Amino acid sequence: MADVGEISLAALAGGEMELVAEALSAVEDGQVDAAAATAIDGFINQLPADARQRIGITGSPGVGKSTLTAVLIKEFRDRGRKVGVLAVDPSSVISGGALLGDRIRMHEHYRDSSVFIRSMSARGHLGGLSVATPLATKVLAVAGYSPVIVETVGVGQSEVEVMHHVDTTLLVLSPGAGDDIQSAKAGIMEVADIFVINKSDRDLAGAQKLRQEIIRSQEISKRTNGWVAPVVIVSALERSGISELLDALTDHQQFRASITR
Repeated sequence: MADVGEISLAALAGGEMELVAEALSAVEDGQVDAAAATAIDGFINQLPADARQRIGITGSPGVGKSTLTAVLIKEFRDRGRKVGVLAVDPSSVISGGALLGDRIRMHEHYRDSSVFIRSMSARGHLGGLSVATPLATKVLAVAGYSPVIVETVGVGQSEVEVMHHVDTTLLVLSPGAGDDIQSAKAGIMEVADIFVINKSDRDLAGAQKLRQEIIRSQEISKRTNGWVAPVVIVSALERSGISELLDALTDHQQFRASITR
């Protein structure tokens, strides 16, 4: 069986955190060859869908992506799931490493042996992800983490790479942040599988107005696969609307399964 760096897939599947960290370092350092990547894909393809779920969380800076990620970690842990998180951060202009920024919002989960959180430097890569992120999601799946949550760096209108490497893309917006109907023309609005309007505790009326604008935009521009992205109003800070978001995630997962049979 192929290795990830110096770690066999069999050992990685044991889920020991030190080995997972070492494997991810090998991925970031480009030490995984094509044969190993193919072996990883083969391993993952044998897993049931709920054992390799990947969720992307994207949106502009300041909309509350990290707070929402922390809330989702807790919800999935309460359901007995092992959760992996790849948080892509801006790069330091000095070291090239990740600026850990708002990772402090996930501090309560760092001592949980069933949660693995890794900050990854974007290293100048465009699209909201690191070059290593796609393969890193698969490494975490091999190690038994599902879901794997990918939180992008704060993105603009055209940075949509995350949609190609996750099963469900959450686009996080907030009322009063310039996310009006004009943004519906932007590429990032078109790739959302679920719209999440966060910070409703600050401006519920604004959140409801934004929700109606998004719904109207979807009526004008329908998707070819038939999926209509739900628009969920939440307050990650107050943990309201989270059960509706989890229902929407389940609905999308079931929809994906139905169209791939």
